[in-house]
Amino acid sequence: MTTVFKAEGQTKAKGAKIMKKPTWVIEKEQAKKAAKAETVWLFGLHAVRDALMNPNRSIIRLILTRNAADKLADAVAASGITPEISDPRRFAAPLDSGSVHQGAAAEVKPLTWGTLEDVALASGEGAPRLVLLDQVTDPHNVGAILRSAEVFGASAVIGTQRHSAPETGALAKTASGALERQPYLRLRNLSDTIVELQRMGYLVIGLDGEAEETIDAVAAANRDRAIAIVLGAEGPGLRQRTKETVDQLVKIAFAGEFGSLNVSNAAAVALHTLRTYG
Repeated sequence: MTTVFKAEGQTKAKGAKIMKKPTWVIEKEQAKKAAKAETVWLFGLHAVRDALMNPNRSIIRLILTRNAADKLADAVAASGITPEISDPRRFAAPLDSGSVHQGAAAEVKPLTWGTLEDVALASGEGAPRLVLLDQVTDPHNVGAILRSAEVFGASAVIGTQRHSAPETGALAKTASGALERQPYLRLRNLSDTIVELQRMGYLVIGLDGEAEETIDAVAAANRDRAIAIVLGAEGPGLRQRTKETVDQLVKIAFAGEFGSLNVSNAAAVALHTLRTYG
């Protein structure tokens, strides 16, 4: 009688050599496979139009109402994609009931922007500027930061793989097209990212309301240097490890005693300041 052994979903006859993969290898492969298969639903006329016009965006499914199809006719024609026409009263896209889709939705693959080195060393006008986000999870804040980053010429916005806003329809709608043009990376560890940027010659500064130096003073003293600004989440701000890893903490100079801004507004002010001195 032949005895059969089972290991990790495979069967082998007795005497055959079984090459058993470690559990962590299998889990990593499964996670990679799931990530590749992951798709995102974008919605809203602006977000869908810009996705259609982006040659780097892989679109799997496009659902439009007749009215939206008329408004997006030029973008649809340019993309070469045939949309599914849906009744506005029974919109076919699997969106949250609160999503303001304006009759347009697209199922897409997430964008790939390359490595940290790719964006950090990209050539452009003036000294490079990067935005790092320390556990900023609200997609509306991240979307607004992407818009500001595009307007003020930042090379990229960088979050973390965990505890940061992923690419979603809500983020894309708030970004109003910037998600298609502004590099948005999510890397494994923020402190490691900061250290790597420092090795590349970046001055990494953290925005903190209790800092002694203002961002204006630090930016003015480092006009020609590559600078990365780190912003923390609403409420908690920067984590202690982040504060210890950056080169310097800075604050935005406020009038009077009022000194609190939404993180997306703070990002816009900080980026405008860096551009002024960059």
